Amino acid sequence: MRRIFVAISCVFTFCAVVAAPASAELPVIYSGAYGYAHVSPTASPSGANDWTCKPSSAHPRPVVLVHGTFADMSDSWQALSPLLKNNGWCVFALNYGSYAGSGALGIYGTGEIRNSAKELSAFVDKVLAATGASQVDLVGHSQGGMMPRYYLKFLGAAKTHALVGLSPSNHGTTVDGIGILARFFPGGEQFTGALCPACEEQIVGSSFLAELNSGGDTVPGVEYTVIQTRYDQVVTPYTSAFLSGSNVKNILLQNQCILDLGDHLSMPYDHIADADVLTALDPLHPRHPLCTPILPTEGG
Repeated sequence: MRRIFVAISCVFTFCAVVAAPASAELPVIYSGAYGYAHVSPTASPSGANDWTCKPSSAHPRPVVLVHGTFADMSDSWQALSPLLKNNGWCVFALNYGSYAGSGALGIYGTGEIRNSAKELSAFVDKVLAATGASQVDLVGHSQGGMMPRYYLKFLGAAKTHALVGLSPSNHGTTVDGIGILARFFPGGEQFTGALCPACEEQIVGSSFLAELNSGGDTVPGVEYTVIQTRYDQVVTPYTSAFLSGSNVKNILLQNQCILDLGDHLSMPYDHIADADVLTALDPLHPRHPLCTPILPTEGG
């Protein structure tokens, strides 16, 4: 399925290597075909996990990238990781949530979400120790935008300044939504049901989501940004991604650009969404991306 997707997208893709500051060396390629072909149980995305990196005064907090269900750090962050690195951030990414041997196949984010939050907590501590920073900023896609909320609520809010979610499953989704996601990732369908506790926990009405969202969507002291597309076919309805709270900014991509037809899978490879991430992390220097066509799954 992935090979077919790559072949089709090569016909339609118009996403280019995007210019970065003059000192940048890493290519930023807004292409889901390019990104999702990078399946690896161990490889870091371009620009991430330089454990010698020290945050600058301009960007004093390292950024931790958190992938979604069935994905891994390599296939999720081939655009955003080098983009952040080129723009002066220390960038880190992890794989989490291997369950029943799924990690050996490059399928992560399937284990119990509470346990995944503990993995994130340990990783954040490692990043803070290596960089000397006092806080991180978290950026996640899908489950990776929701799972950190459990970490913030129960494990580590004091260590986090901001959480930015790309199509996060904050209030759950339908069984059909999880099924669509599983069919996209080779091997994903065999890890649904009993082999994917995180899938069950993300279904609307689950006991996990009731615990997560009880008492309000946010915790004090953390800035939340949700970036969502109207055409999300995995987190359904798409409005279930949005959060409530005085420390929340909800962004609908189509309010910025009617040409953006991106869906759930294209979000990490959507140059408009990724520009919104940069703005959320550095609001004193907002980005104003061009409104150009964005394709489902592929991005641009």
